[in-house]
Amino acid sequence: MRKLPSRKNTPVTLSPIRRIALIALGALSLTHCASNPVSDGKDSVLMSEQQELQLGAQARQDLLREYAALTAPALQAYVNAIGQKLAQHSERPDLRWTFTVLDSPDVNAFALPGGSIYLTRGLLAYLNSEAELAGVLGHEIGHVTARHGVRQQSPTTAGPGAVLGSTLVPGMNSPASAGMMQSVAQAWTAGDGREHELESSRLGAQYLAKSGYEPRALIAVIGLLKDQALFAAEQARREGREPHSSHHGTFDTHPRNDARLKQVVDEANPYRVAAPREGRAEYLQKIDGLVFGDSPAQGIVRDNTLLHEQLGFAIRFPPGWRMSNKADRVLARSPQGDAVLELQRGPKGNQPLATLQNGLKLDPGARFDNGTLSGFPAAFAAGTQQGKPVVVASVVFNDTQYLIAGMTRDKPVYDRERTVLRSAINSFHAITPAERRAAQPGVLKTISAKPGMTMASLAKSSVLGRDAESQLRLLNHLYPAGEPKPGQRLKIVQ
Repeated sequence: MRKLPSRKNTPVTLSPIRRIALIALGALSLTHCASNPVSDGKDSVLMSEQQELQLGAQARQDLLREYAALTAPALQAYVNAIGQKLAQHSERPDLRWTFTVLDSPDVNAFALPGGSIYLTRGLLAYLNSEAELAGVLGHEIGHVTARHGVRQQSPTTAGPGAVLGSTLVPGMNSPASAGMMQSVAQAWTAGDGREHELESSRLGAQYLAKSGYEPRALIAVIGLLKDQALFAAEQARREGREPHSSHHGTFDTHPRNDARLKQVVDEANPYRVAAPREGRAEYLQKIDGLVFGDSPAQGIVRDNTLLHEQLGFAIRFPPGWRMSNKADRVLARSPQGDAVLELQRGPKGNQPLATLQNGLKLDPGARFDNGTLSGFPAAFAAGTQQGKPVVVASVVFNDTQYLIAGMTRDKPVYDRERTVLRSAINSFHAITPAERRAAQPGVLKTISAKPGMTMASLAKSSVLGRDAESQLRLLNHLYPAGEPKPGQRLKIVQ
């Protein structure tokens, strides 16, 4: 959860993803078939280019209100320069292309209509060359040039569905487990799914080749994402839960050994140069020092404890629960997926009881009380929301209210988790000096592999925890069992 601007007690507004959807519906009500620049014909494009540009501009404004661009001018300029070079070889070189790195640990990339391309610093960490970066950008440019976001059907707000809805109404009304970024990525690439992905890969491969890169870098990127999926599945198996993929959902349409993907990528061979640029050394230099995982602006998670040095508090979530540190909230889900905890920043002021009474939409019979939490003024609510048991606290800390809510699927689950939920809520406290020292982010560094160096030896001194060896292999394209060669540049996390 990043440090958000202060909010006053104002009526709840539409969440950005819903605003984007309504804008799209408004535009589509005026649609007519337009020419597709890739197929050069009438291809069920339901929106004029001007409408597409207007839609994309509004979507971009909404997105950047929720997800900050990474504060790294040199890196942003580097990414933008590569993207601009690729876009000039596309079928729509005159679009006002933008390429932006978002300050998010998620592994993601997506495009908005009209030429706005986004990728996360989380994805940058796993790439290993400029050619791979170009592969991601080229693929997303392909989505825009083929107008996938506005072909055949309107965008939808469907994202990964939550078993439980959002409990907390003040300031936000998006589903609890549907991060806006993932929803946007899925919304604008909805449609034919695999066929759109293959078309984007075919186009992207041509842009790479024409720009002097190896087009098969696209296949390498998809391979590293598949490795991450294997790792996530292994983690889920150990923890007894379903695997969760955080990366661009549309890449999931490609199997690991995808013959059709290789075929469409190889269609770019006529444009290949004799000595394609890889740019490995320059790329690793550019990302050296990049924050890995949670950033201080979002708060650092250590052993299921959120340590937010900038806001000055800490809170312990239940051990074994799956945490997700979003830009606007922190979520934790029980291993069974039938209970959630949610933390978000509420309004300014010192009237927590009024905040809960006016903002929560609970069923009749809910109880509201004043009190304290860790010595700070607080209010509490308990009841049900559409029949689901709910317990909520609003605590006043540094003249800002923080809202902490727990919800379960039904009463038997609540009876099972009652103590856990209340313990987590009651753990909210001012950050201690020791916790401040622990709230330091992981940072990517590059080193040169020495003779005899192994991933296991690097993992012993890593801050990445029990999965350090697997994570380091993923970062260096050595998953699941590769070892470094002497002199090889490696990424580690300090």
